[in-house]
Amino acid sequence: MELNRKLLACATTAAELVNIDHVTIGIGFTAVTTSDGGIGIAANGVALDGCCAGNVDIVDFEGCPATDLLQLIMEPAPMARTMALATINALNHRQALAMPEDPGNAILFDRFGIRSDARVAMVGYFPPLVYLFEKKGVHLSIIDDTKGLGNKKTFYDQLDGWADVLLITATSIINNSTETILSHAGPDLKTVLLGPSTPMIPKAFAGLPIDMLAGSAITEPRQTLKIVRHGGGTRALKPFTRKVYWLAA
Repeated sequence: MELNRKLLACATTAAELVNIDHVTIGIGFTAVTTSDGGIGIAANGVALDGCCAGNVDIVDFEGCPATDLLQLIMEPAPMARTMALATINALNHRQALAMPEDPGNAILFDRFGIRSDARVAMVGYFPPLVYLFEKKGVHLSIIDDTKGLGNKKTFYDQLDGWADVLLITATSIINNSTETILSHAGPDLKTVLLGPSTPMIPKAFAGLPIDMLAGSAITEPRQTLKIVRHGGGTRALKPFTRKVYWLAA
């Protein structure tokens, strides 16, 4: 939960200056827009069956101070944290747009030596990266609870000695597992937090063994909102975002 507190602290000043315009909850992603033109997304950390069945009370945050929605990053409900993370990304939208790009994953692959015979541990199944890794002959160990992949004990043991690089989906922030995963990291392990949900706020990760943030900066807000409304996923969002990154010194 310390990461949640840091994200809250980093975004509070910006949140005090703006209101929430719209909250859009799709099947795969949630999007939030703010009164200063910001937009952010976060992957839904839970299935929406209950929501679709009308079993969830709706709280209308639209028109409210962004601080109201931001506070939910400390709540126990995953969907509340999803909305809060999308808000954090909306508040950081302009800063993310100014970050350098890595459209073809060249920085990711070259900086961390991901080539033939490299050993990569992956939290969250990323089909495009899995395809590239397998093509390069990279040794993979994957854990993904939603897909029933991997054994946690075996996976965590591999983070100290076996794996060269650890890739963690930013959805781990939503299910509060980021810090637990990192607690198993060995001293030589290189770690990347990635995916469209990634908050591109390096200060929030101070003190954690994160070597790279690899996220998305939205370039076409209207198209992004349409895709979220229509239940689109990462592949559909890709043409309307830029892959941006930050590297630790």
